[in-house]
Amino acid sequence: MVPNEAHQYMGIISLLKHFGWIWVGIFVVDDESGENFLQTVEPLLSKNGICSAFTQKLPKLPRFDDFDEVYDVLLSSYKDVKDDKAHTFIIYGESMSLIWLTAIFFFLQDPQKNGIVQQSKKDNIPSVTKVWIITSQIDFMLLGLQRSWPLVLFQGAICFTIHSKELPGFHDFLQSIKPDGVKENGFLKDFWEQAFDCDFPNPSVPMDTSGQCTGEERLESLPDPFFEMGMTGHSYSIYNAVHAVAHALHDISLKRSKHRSMMGHNTFELQDLQPWQLHLYLHGISFNNSAGETLSFTSKKEMGGVFDIMNMVIFPNKSFLRVKVGEVNDTAPEGKKFIIHEDMIMWHPGFNQVTPISVCNEHCLPGHQKKRKEGEKFCCYDCDACPEGKISDQNDMDDCFRCPEDQYPNRKRNQCISKALSFLSYEEPFGISLASIALSFSLLTTLVLGTFVKHKDTPIVKANNRALTYTLLVSLLLCFLSSLLFIGKPGKVTCLLRQPAFGMIFSVAVSCMLAKTINVVVAFMATKPGSSMRRWVGRRLAYSVVVSCSFIQSNLCVLWLMTSPPFPDVDMHSATTEIIVQCNEGSVTLLYCVLGYMGLLAIASFIVAFLARRLPDSFNEAKFITKFMLLFCSVWLSFLPTYLSTKGKYMVVVEIISILASSAGLLGCIFAPKCYIIALRPELNNKEQLIRRSN
Repeated sequence: MVPNEAHQYMGIISLLKHFGWIWVGIFVVDDESGENFLQTVEPLLSKNGICSAFTQKLPKLPRFDDFDEVYDVLLSSYKDVKDDKAHTFIIYGESMSLIWLTAIFFFLQDPQKNGIVQQSKKDNIPSVTKVWIITSQIDFMLLGLQRSWPLVLFQGAICFTIHSKELPGFHDFLQSIKPDGVKENGFLKDFWEQAFDCDFPNPSVPMDTSGQCTGEERLESLPDPFFEMGMTGHSYSIYNAVHAVAHALHDISLKRSKHRSMMGHNTFELQDLQPWQLHLYLHGISFNNSAGETLSFTSKKEMGGVFDIMNMVIFPNKSFLRVKVGEVNDTAPEGKKFIIHEDMIMWHPGFNQVTPISVCNEHCLPGHQKKRKEGEKFCCYDCDACPEGKISDQNDMDDCFRCPEDQYPNRKRNQCISKALSFLSYEEPFGISLASIALSFSLLTTLVLGTFVKHKDTPIVKANNRALTYTLLVSLLLCFLSSLLFIGKPGKVTCLLRQPAFGMIFSVAVSCMLAKTINVVVAFMATKPGSSMRRWVGRRLAYSVVVSCSFIQSNLCVLWLMTSPPFPDVDMHSATTEIIVQCNEGSVTLLYCVLGYMGLLAIASFIVAFLARRLPDSFNEAKFITKFMLLFCSVWLSFLPTYLSTKGKYMVVVEIISILASSAGLLGCIFAPKCYIIALRPELNNKEQLIRRSN
């Protein structure tokens, strides 16, 4: 008829977890039931991350005739109760367990004394601020000799009680009880004398009339620890049990009477019924009691596992009030099996109405992780700061963890912060500066091209193949503009065009310089008598060099774009606080092939220009190409280690600077002298002067 104790145990675990009490003391009665309780509860505590600070067994029946034994038990219990870390205690046993605990603080005025203090003033009683969790097996009661003992020890206690409801007429029934016929009712006589601290008259023993029981005493005048006027869980279970048996007997009577009538028998005596014959009928009964609750047995032949969670409020006159603050109901839906109203709980005054803490040590705050202490229970631990790159965002975490890839730890390592996207944008100083330089050089290249077109018929423009000069200037213009593809957030189109466009355009420019240099060499060799090189003199050779060299580079670029083209990508790991938005080059092998081929053209152009630098020709450009190639090689040789040693947007900055520097060097080395003559020394821009200068 009472709920299974297993439901109460899970309710205790839920209560401890709700308030974070992981370091608790346990008092149990020293008998078989107490041992079973420990064997059941202690594994549950460990499984749920809770440790027992101590386990104290209390004698079931104290022997006050042996003061040494009593004192040893009291002193041991007192030391456990005074534990500064454990502020929550579980009491399992019988009502005598509470009597023991009360005696601890009544008798032990000074635990260091080697003896027992028989009397104690209230002011000298040690103050203990604890939370007591009392199981349903214990009735909160005291004996008559404990009338003067303090109850403040249990102020704010949390009691698990069997579910009960007030029954109509029960309070009136208690008020009507009188000790009439005490000779016939020994139990009522003994209870009355203990409760009211009086004695019924005995004719054979003379006694003082002032201590006699009158029989007019009222039960409702007794303090609650001696007699409760309300319906307790145990009484409610007994009441329901009586009605359950009555309903079962009624069902048996109906069925057997009907059966006997059919068989020709008219009488049926319940006295013939054996107790075991009730089982079948009890299992199937369902009825409403006078409190309005429907009662029935579960498939396990048990009443529903419902426990009330009560808060003990004790008043100065030693009366108390149990306030329902929660419930444990195993038949309730998930999430409502355990209910606690924390705001309704009246804690011990020593807690100042702040939720008590019961832990072995201070919580490990976020940003730290637990470190096991050797030789101690797992609830006792040290706190270590999270290692680099990891965080903990809750108290008492066993291990720190890494942030997601798109986040990074803050300085306290207790929170993850979203990484910012990093790329070379037009809004930042580097982006603005490089874009401005690229556009300025593009404008300057356009002015040079316009100047050359305007003076296209002058000797200095016509020298060394005018068409190649125009092609070279257009290539330079596109080189400057191609650097803008590297600025801004990388997209599918920009990633696709960045490297191939630069490689192709710059290859055309270098091919033009190679063609110019070869043209000078061939023209010089053709001037020798009987030379077979005369058939190569002309524009066809220059065009063939530019087209063939550019064709090879274009095939490499097309192969790159068709097999493994560049695409937008993000780098989560290179920078701690940023997500680098970049272009993944796809095939690194083909990228190096494109750059290597461009370098091969540059080396070939440098060698030919170096060999032809002293050849006589009308404004021989070979010596200027040689200077440019030295500058070009210096720029790109310094580019490679710098590029490989930088990350993120600064890699892009290095590449843009290299493109602009090499393009600007070409523009300056090749076209600055010509522009100087065209703009400032036009008198030198004639055939006679050029021939004289070349000689």
